[in-house]
Amino acid sequence: MQLKNILYKIPLLATAGSMEADITNLTMDSRKVGPGSLFVAVRGTLTDGHNFIDKAVEQGASAILCEELPTKTNPAVTYVQAQNSARTMGLVAANFYGQPSQKLKLVGVTGTNGKTSVATLLFRLFRGLGYRCGLLSTVQNQIDDQVIPATHTTPDVITTNQLLTQMLAHGCTHVFMEVSSHAVVQERIAGLTFAGGIFTNITHDHLDFHGTFDNYIRAKKGFFDQLPASAFALTNVDDKRGLVMLQNTAALKESYSLQTLATFKGKIIADSLFGLNMLVDDQEVWFKLIGRFNGYNLLSVYGAAVLLGEDPAEVLTLLSGITPPPGRFEQVVSDSRIVGIVDYAHTPDALQNVLETIAGLRQANEQIITVVGCGGNRDAAKRPIMAEIACRFSNRVILTSDNPRNEDPMAILEQMQAGIPPVDTKKTLTIEDRRDAIQRAVSLARPHDIILVAGKGHETYQEIKGIKHDFDDRAVLREAFANAGNQ
Repeated sequence: MQLKNILYKIPLLATAGSMEADITNLTMDSRKVGPGSLFVAVRGTLTDGHNFIDKAVEQGASAILCEELPTKTNPAVTYVQAQNSARTMGLVAANFYGQPSQKLKLVGVTGTNGKTSVATLLFRLFRGLGYRCGLLSTVQNQIDDQVIPATHTTPDVITTNQLLTQMLAHGCTHVFMEVSSHAVVQERIAGLTFAGGIFTNITHDHLDFHGTFDNYIRAKKGFFDQLPASAFALTNVDDKRGLVMLQNTAALKESYSLQTLATFKGKIIADSLFGLNMLVDDQEVWFKLIGRFNGYNLLSVYGAAVLLGEDPAEVLTLLSGITPPPGRFEQVVSDSRIVGIVDYAHTPDALQNVLETIAGLRQANEQIITVVGCGGNRDAAKRPIMAEIACRFSNRVILTSDNPRNEDPMAILEQMQAGIPPVDTKKTLTIEDRRDAIQRAVSLARPHDIILVAGKGHETYQEIKGIKHDFDDRAVLREAFANAGNQ
């Protein structure tokens, strides 16, 4: 495709060189540059792509997109200057791949907790409704049955357009996508046309990146600010910032709630370890998912499906048969009826939601034993809060390593220990090795006790000093049950 066509209707500051250059691929990675490449120099949090412009030229780049033109240019290369190269890259990628998002019903899901569950439930629901669908999530990207590993909650915008193009070629009509706050700030959704946006909730998270909670809220809201008038914006009005998300959006404003008047209204009749009994728009339905937080997830999925034109009764029928996504309140039960629950809860609010659900389901004589840690190189302020929440709702707590990444695991655990109330010190253990921590929890459990292993959920690795080691909480829990003679 000629460069002039790729840059169609895109605002630029300056150009130098031929607009007739043939472009065969786009990349932000100078190592992937070759003849026909348009190299996009993006200023990132760790590196500045402008430092690699010369390398890209040496490797045969046909064109360079940047915010600052180099002092020395190559006459054989076309240079394009934009005010914001990250945002411009989104517009370029959309043009290059033929605007795939405009040819699909693309729905984005944002919020602190529930993004993966809602996106995955929508994907499963619409496949059940007979559509070919795509999924872009933390757990995995998927084109109908084809699974593509995910490296980020929201991919870079070039990868997203590539995947959307593949989805179109496969006959997909609907795509459900997690939209992280990082992605909004880093312009990873620039140039995409959404048919709808869903807000789940917002709580304390990612302050290591955003700096303040207000900045985090603005990042989430930025997604809705970008929605077109043709889209819907569906928000959780039970979250005190739910209506904030709709303030400046041009999209159709809709809502869901378990507590107050809303477009889509739900009420929990009964909650047990076997599922949820709910009223949804006055229709009584039994769902296989568990917990109040899943009540919100189901209600948002129902609302989005109806806004996309589906029949309410058919939607509820199919939703009633859907099981939880991997690592979301996933149960592993031993022969002696010890109930293990593996959940991705890695924020204070998510952990409290899961523990409140478990506390509401257990019998009076059943212990709750919680195994929990906090990831390294992430928001440190939540660490003592999560330890305090674990102690508040559990009979026994074992603090352990999560994904320490490049931090010292014991330093993370010491920060968590600071949140333990003095009265709870005796019921709390600190075991750095996660496998040992899970095994210890099993050794402490009696029949019918409930063990929550929180923080990693679906993940099948543990990241330590930049290396990913095989580790699956579910597999380790099963192994611990077997070794203890409980399974």
